[in-house]
Amino acid sequence: MGPGKADETAWRRAWDGAATTAKAHQASRIRAVIAKAPFGRTGHESSRTIFGGAAVGSVSHADSGRMLELVLEHGVNHIDTAASYGDAELRIAPWLKREPGRFFVATKTGQRDYAGAKEEIQRSLERLGVDHVDLIQLHNLVDVIDWEIALAEGGALEAAVEAREEGLVRFIGVTGHGLSVAAMHRRSLERFPFDSVLLPYNPRQLQDARYAEEFEALARTCAERGVALQTIKAIALAPWEGRQKTASTWYEPLTDPADIEVAVHWVLGRPGIFLNTVASVDLLPHVLAAAERFGGERPSEEAVEALLGRNAFAPLFV
Repeated sequence: MGPGKADETAWRRAWDGAATTAKAHQASRIRAVIAKAPFGRTGHESSRTIFGGAAVGSVSHADSGRMLELVLEHGVNHIDTAASYGDAELRIAPWLKREPGRFFVATKTGQRDYAGAKEEIQRSLERLGVDHVDLIQLHNLVDVIDWEIALAEGGALEAAVEAREEGLVRFIGVTGHGLSVAAMHRRSLERFPFDSVLLPYNPRQLQDARYAEEFEALARTCAERGVALQTIKAIALAPWEGRQKTASTWYEPLTDPADIEVAVHWVLGRPGIFLNTVASVDLLPHVLAAAERFGGERPSEEAVEALLGRNAFAPLFV
């Protein structure tokens, strides 16, 4: 082998070595992202932490853009919003245009009658700038009278089913708040095969024995039928009860990152459920960071007791 060939061989070896080192360095810098799981029977693998669109309901386009970068950075691929979340659908529209096909998109209608729900679903599509969404949800369907209207002939459910038949939505879900929500969701699932449910779930809420019992019954039904189980209020602390609001959430939230991490890990520590993020620009990074750091184990009972002991938790619903 002549000098020229030897030089070329040495150069290639040096290049290959440098490239291998660079790839290894790059790999070491690739961050873990939030884990994914089947979203019920929909066939979609959703990030176990779902972006709650209420967070962009009253922010600027610039702030919304920064939140998109944060969501992408953490590997979130599922967005949950609602017609009633201010300008949220308008703020999310540019995300969907920029990142087509990346997100499973869910919105909600709070209308109870067919005509109102049909109009609101169409308006949501226009505001989101899409020809269909993945999931339409009947929003906060807990009141018995509202429930009867929405699920009866000429009700909102009829509009949702029609939208599904027309290809405007792919799946139909139901959401709710309050102490009776788990029982009402079970009742809803007996009336119609909803694809998803959404309700509060956090350590303080589950101290209510009746709520805990009804939540467990709902969870069993969802597991048996392949219904996606979404949870909210992971970092809820207490109602404001007249105190000056220091966050954009309708309840007082946990704010210490260490406390948020315990609360988030407690929720994610239960397999098969999803955590919807907080309606706060300031707290969203902490929730996503905590979700990303989740290693699969639920916090110990001691850690949860310490969380409850060092914070003035109070039930949101009485």
